[in-house]
Amino acid sequence: MIDLHTHVLPGIDDGPAQIDGSIRLAAEAAAQGVTALAATPHVRDDYPTTAEAMRAGVATVSAALAAAGVEVEVLPGAEIAFDWLHRLGEDELRALALAGGNHLLVEMPFFGWPLDALEQVVRLREAGLTVVLAHPERSVAAQSSPERLAELVRAGALVQVTAGSLVGRFGAAAERAATRFLAAGLVHLVATDAHAAGGRGADLLPALERLHDAALARWLGTDVPRAVVEGAPSPPRPAPAAGGWRPRRPRRPRS
Repeated sequence: MIDLHTHVLPGIDDGPAQIDGSIRLAAEAAAQGVTALAATPHVRDDYPTTAEAMRAGVATVSAALAAAGVEVEVLPGAEIAFDWLHRLGEDELRALALAGGNHLLVEMPFFGWPLDALEQVVRLREAGLTVVLAHPERSVAAQSSPERLAELVRAGALVQVTAGSLVGRFGAAAERAATRFLAAGLVHLVATDAHAAGGRGADLLPALERLHDAALARWLGTDVPRAVVEGAPSPPRPAPAAGGWRPRRPRRPRS
């Protein structure tokens, strides 16, 4: 598996404070079968991470993992806040792309919907950059209006759902939205958005196993992420397995 959304770099955002925390997080990923993970520190007002700081962090963590015998490749990248897309030039954005390629991990706001969302996706697509929307199932606006998300996918965006949402870590609304988006064919990747060992980083394998569809799990957790890393077109979504994953019925609130 390839995890394209983690906060593994130490002391750079709200991920691990020290390098030992980075090692524990990566070791936990390796134990689940992750062979590569992207270091995607925040690029936003509270954590205005630069490409230079990100690359230095990747080098530091890679060296520490090699010394500790943890066999996980750390890839460059960043999680860019949507409202930062217009602040950064094209060269700056490319320097923050996943695996140094042509995909940008873009953080969807949890509240509200960017008025220029479609415009930004199209603008970047025309510049040769594909937007990967991070955790839209946790966006109140996307939960209430999935068509907004579908419009961005039709414009060329990819969608990354957080593994923790599929296992209920972020509550019933996020879980319902994640399964609804999956059923509608709007999800292309599942990633952890891990910030520390012992938390959501351990959710990737359980989330994919919950699908009960090996081909779909491989597509979401390995095939599409690998295409992103290689800068290749995404492979076609596999046909649903007979008797495989089906969206669960929404939980009824207790009276």
